[in-house]
Amino acid sequence: MKLIDLNPAGGIGANSHLLRLGDLSILVDCGMNPKLSGRKATPDLARLRGKALDLIIITHCHLDHIGSVPLALRDHPDTPVIMTTSSRMLIERMLHNSASVMMRQKAEDNAPDLPLFTHEEVDRIAGRLTGVPFGHAKKFRGQRDEVEITFHPAGHVAGAAGVELQHKQRHIFITGDVLFDDQRILPGAKFPAGHFDTVIMETTRGATARHTDRNRTSELTRLVDSINQTIQRGGSFLVPVFALGRLQELLTVFHDARKFGKLVDCPVIASGLGMDLCDYFDEISRKTKHIQFTRQVIKELHIQPLSRKFDPGKDPQQNSLYLLGSGMMVEKTPSYAMAASLLGHARNTIGFVGYCDPDTPGGKLLATKPGETFLFSKVNVKAKMKAHVDRFHLSGHAERDDLLEFALQATPRSIVLTHGDQPARDWFAGQLAQQLPKAKVIDPVPGQEYQV
Repeated sequence: MKLIDLNPAGGIGANSHLLRLGDLSILVDCGMNPKLSGRKATPDLARLRGKALDLIIITHCHLDHIGSVPLALRDHPDTPVIMTTSSRMLIERMLHNSASVMMRQKAEDNAPDLPLFTHEEVDRIAGRLTGVPFGHAKKFRGQRDEVEITFHPAGHVAGAAGVELQHKQRHIFITGDVLFDDQRILPGAKFPAGHFDTVIMETTRGATARHTDRNRTSELTRLVDSINQTIQRGGSFLVPVFALGRLQELLTVFHDARKFGKLVDCPVIASGLGMDLCDYFDEISRKTKHIQFTRQVIKELHIQPLSRKFDPGKDPQQNSLYLLGSGMMVEKTPSYAMAASLLGHARNTIGFVGYCDPDTPGGKLLATKPGETFLFSKVNVKAKMKAHVDRFHLSGHAERDDLLEFALQATPRSIVLTHGDQPARDWFAGQLAQQLPKAKVIDPVPGQEYQV
């Protein structure tokens, strides 16, 4: 097998790998780097131009894995795209949202290369997107060779899959983004045990040691307790939240907590893409049983939308719980604007519940010390950090020890490290060199072809 990492910046961003199995060319994911804009945010799709592409496989529907799919299909109009049934129910909505965001960015920033694709283009490719149930083996044939593909539940988010590939006598497994622990609405990963010749694995949390004194349940309890304390002292609590998966999980957690008298009675304010996706999650829950979510939680929590009259930089003093995108508090998002309003007041709390890239505003805020000044440049607000800022460890990615254990039991001849910053990849490379000394460990340089 030959492999090229098409993510120009490496790390976590425009995730995309080109695999060559015999005469078959397969693209695994085709994402967009959320920290960049325009063509700089896309994979190196020039490597595909003028060449046959037999298949695109999507592991899940986060933007860093699907955001450039319409661009790849523009140059390969006959290439089919497969994903899980649940991901098929989500992908069009996610791509339409991306098109809307790019149109807004074009208007605000006068960016000449935006949008990279339009709503009409998303509609045109819809017929080429196919959902395949978990555990259902599907065969694809090239001119000479054939590959059998099976999706396995990867936890992480609704529809996320690990991908099993069988090509002749070669057995390959791609973890995609994976979480082995159960979430409130989504069971943990269920990957096949046993030998694989090659494992292509994410490494997101490789630089983060397991905290033995806490787990997902204890962190959710700590989150609810912090919300109660904030509301009771007259403040507001902001959760910058990812629209796909994390919002729906937290709504369900807060619904259960309030039902059993564990969460204080206060207004709950949420809006945007995440609320729209609740309808899709409800449908996935009913049709596939892959997740456990119902729109009823929205009604029973009396969710309110964020007021359009909201003035960034001025504390609305609503004594409320806010669940607003984006999860990394990216510029020009509701969570960014609300943080600018809440940060300067000691009664408030900003609680992060997922991974924050150090270069994003969320990552920079987490590195800011109490009393220091934080600049919200996009809304022209400078605030002294008086609010409580905390991180609750509810990652959608596997603990490094769990992922290492899966790789070790597979006894692969070769392992490819993906989707992780360099320190994370280095930890896995070191551990694998010690514990699987005969295995070939590849940390691919973007754009370089490897014989795996």
